Amino acid sequence: MTKLENAVIWITGAGSGIGEATALTLADAGATLVLTGRREEPLRSVSARIAATGGQSYVAAGDLSDAAVVERIASGIIAQYGRIDVLVNNAGVNIRDRSSRALRPDGVDTIISSNLSAAFYCVTATLPIMRQQGGGLMIHTASWLGRHSHSLAGPAYSAAKHAVVAMSHAINMEEFSNGIRSCALCPGEVATPVLENRPVPVPVDEREKMLQPQDLADLILMTCLLPRRVCLNEVVISPTWNRMFLSQSQSGLVVEQPLAVA
Repeated sequence: MTKLENAVIWITGAGSGIGEATALTLADAGATLVLTGRREEPLRSVSARIAATGGQSYVAAGDLSDAAVVERIASGIIAQYGRIDVLVNNAGVNIRDRSSRALRPDGVDTIISSNLSAAFYCVTATLPIMRQQGGGLMIHTASWLGRHSHSLAGPAYSAAKHAVVAMSHAINMEEFSNGIRSCALCPGEVATPVLENRPVPVPVDEREKMLQPQDLADLILMTCLLPRRVCLNEVVISPTWNRMFLSQSQSGLVVEQPLAVA
């Protein structure tokens, strides 16, 4: 019997990066995966790789910043499998014009809706299901910026990720009697496609020093395998080469191109 046999796990942001690595890792452990993201093609690619190794997955593409879409996906999961044992709330984005100097209302809306509202919609769609089945696990990919301050990601992203951490702790406060556990993961820099949206390109040698998607996938697998009596409330994880500890000038992190001077 494999480690997660019979577990139905819903992964958002499953088409690339942490979500992709997590889907492949949990499928290898025997779980049945529901793969969600905005773009169907990458999800189909991940699903095909899972099928090639004998795993099972179900593609449910959609924009999670639309509450009606989230409810439809959750209803489809129940129609297909009858339960959701684990929600891996991993979808999220950042934008290039993220600094307080460049940020505009439409950018704020994009960041908050994609990183906070979408996560909350998945929670509100999943909680009634987990209550009815007598328990479940939620794992939310927050960020180092959800626990510490740094100008790298911009104020809107930091605010959204702080709120995701607070959401996770509030779930544990309110839902423990229903057997529901929630874990906020706060990773430092991870070498994922999201780096492409940074105002200044990240060199390959720097990406190699960062956390890799598989590192987070292994952590998520470990969290899924903990006994139901154990709630891992929050994990702050970083690369050993953690330049977030340093000041911006010391770390070499550049938030945006300097303003031109006449």
